[in-house]
Amino acid sequence: MYLSPDTAVEAGKPSRKKPFFPVREPLSAYLRKHGRDVKLPVGYKDLLHFRTSIPLKDKRGNDTLWETCSYDLREWEFLAEKLVFIYAILKTEGDLTFAGHLNVARIDFCRFGNSQPFRIRIVNKYNDNYDHYYIKVADASRVYGLELEHLLSPNRITFLADRHTLVEEHIPGIPGDVFVEQYFQDPFTNKIRLAKEFVKFNERCFVRLLGDMRSYNFVVEITPDIEDYQYRIRAIDFDQQSYEGRMNLYLPQFFKENNPYVDLVMRHLNRSSIEQYQVEERTIMAYRVVAARFRLMELLNIMSADAISSSPKLLQLRSELAAHFGAPVFERCRSMGQLVKRQLKQTLQKNLLYIQKQTGSFRD
Repeated sequence: MYLSPDTAVEAGKPSRKKPFFPVREPLSAYLRKHGRDVKLPVGYKDLLHFRTSIPLKDKRGNDTLWETCSYDLREWEFLAEKLVFIYAILKTEGDLTFAGHLNVARIDFCRFGNSQPFRIRIVNKYNDNYDHYYIKVADASRVYGLELEHLLSPNRITFLADRHTLVEEHIPGIPGDVFVEQYFQDPFTNKIRLAKEFVKFNERCFVRLLGDMRSYNFVVEITPDIEDYQYRIRAIDFDQQSYEGRMNLYLPQFFKENNPYVDLVMRHLNRSSIEQYQVEERTIMAYRVVAARFRLMELLNIMSADAISSSPKLLQLRSELAAHFGAPVFERCRSMGQLVKRQLKQTLQKNLLYIQKQTGSFRD
């Protein structure tokens, strides 16, 4: 699906405040089995005990929507030690060999958005090199979104969960809205390759029903290539994994914030090229489904029995998908997890059948 700029307009906004859905035991058991569930020394609530905060500005003096938190000295010393330990768990499976030259430089808090995350800045004391990771409230929607990203996208994701706390690695890249402001007019930006990547990103989101991919919820990675550059668009916000009822909210092309990318596609790609890139993305996703089929099916079965949206949204989405594909089978889905499973079958079926014929290694 891809429409002209005249049609690709904002199709309603995602819910202003999405509720948190608890991580229930079946999902926790899945996370333990696959090394995602670990005992953390501090949780999200421990970080809420800051005394004051001040707005954090970027290098140009602009408001970043983040606040730098201040804690009592004793509280800070306790948190700093534990947060370095969490970083070691995230990066080196708990090996504290290098912890002595790591420091917590800053703890930032963001009141904007649904998850209200803390961002931890870790610095190497020897060379001032820094890294970040995030601590958030554990939400089942986000966990399913992260895991589906790990299994179905070209990107590997590292995250940890412990009861009510979720720890996520930092996903590097240039925020999509910043990329529009600072790179769209750069003569070195390959607009054709960028347009191609947006088509593929649009397809990935729709196939796995990841919603709310407005430009500030994804980043653009730039990789130097032979004589030019390659681009990859990566989602960084997974709160809206199969939560909303409107089908168009799962297609980045419909958000007005993404109109510059849509315009780029319509200027530089014809219909045939767009369809080619969509098929390419579905094909590689089908290979990922085959490669991770047992783990993916385990996840989708747990997701199918879980409640991660409201009944009205479920009824609306299954009705719109049934109408879009001309497939009444969507109407039989009783959960968002079942809808994701049906959506994968609906969109990737031809590709999966082709792989089965070529390799004989996959059985539905």
